[in-house]
Amino acid sequence: MIIPWQTLEPDTLLRLIEQFVLMEGTDYGEQESSLADKVESVKTQLRQGTAVIVYSELHESVNIVPTDRFDSSKAETP
Repeated sequence: MIIPWQTLEPDTLLRLIEQFVLMEGTDYGEQESSLADKVESVKTQLRQGTAVIVYSELHESVNIVPTDRFDSSKAETP
């Protein structure tokens, strides 16, 4: 199920993005980026629609997924 990022409280969204950045070890290129820079990058991706927040009922988990890796035909939007 896709969770629209706009429906989350700002603090909740920030914590979710921080958790994602810290757990995923996302590659941001050759230069090391600060946590704040990485968080801002993910926020930008969410705003631009190149990433979505997905809740898995099966795994009872939330994740941020690039839209090009997400099969929206299997998702529900609340």
